[in-house]
Amino acid sequence: MEKIDPKQLSPLVLAYIGDAVYELYVRLTMVQNNPTAKSRSLHKASTSLVRASSQAETLKKLLPLLTEEEMEQVKRARNCHVNHITRGATRAEYQASTAFEALIGYLYLANKQERLIEILANCASSEDPPEYPQFYNQAPQGDPE
Repeated sequence: MEKIDPKQLSPLVLAYIGDAVYELYVRLTMVQNNPTAKSRSLHKASTSLVRASSQAETLKKLLPLLTEEEMEQVKRARNCHVNHITRGATRAEYQASTAFEALIGYLYLANKQERLIEILANCASSEDPPEYPQFYNQAPQGDPE
């Protein structure tokens, strides 16, 4: 797979990737913290964390910790025009959650894994981030030679 320059992508595309990365992180955290839980209760718990209002709150908590480069990505995504708003979210919550997801997508695609893990650990309901090597693998870098 060819390396992707995240600075060349639309904030909405970054949010698309960030949504998947964050969802995976939340699910792994849920399973690690509750390995014997039923999938229905895991789903219910994880959806409460990935909804727009929760992500908006998470972003608010993270803002003081972000670098100038990360803030640039957040502002770029927050100001991006969206044609729809998720049911149950205000426009401000949706914009903030899009900005949060774009930040996660940017860090993932920029291969800033250490910083991504640090940011995600600040989001987690647990002090211990999941320890799954497949989650921490580097972002796609190109075809192996």
